[in-house]
Amino acid sequence: MKLSIRLISAVLVLFMIFVATGMGPVTVEARTCESKSHRFKGKCFSETNCKNVCHNEGFTGGNCRGFRRRCFCTRHC
Repeated sequence: MKLSIRLISAVLVLFMIFVATGMGPVTVEARTCESKSHRFKGKCFSETNCKNVCHNEGFTGGNCRGFRRRCFCTRHC
């Protein structure tokens, strides 16, 4: 009887350690890589135009950002 209580206690403690340290179910987050567009000309005021140019460059999307309003292409890496 004492052995089974110890075993259950040990399993419970190990389970709590795995959950506390994040070793439970693994979640995968996709990272996004950015690169300045080589073909976009001028100031970037339209996200749609930036995305279209980036699609032609082989990226999945694009964003206008920064004080100088540059087009940055994005993709999952």
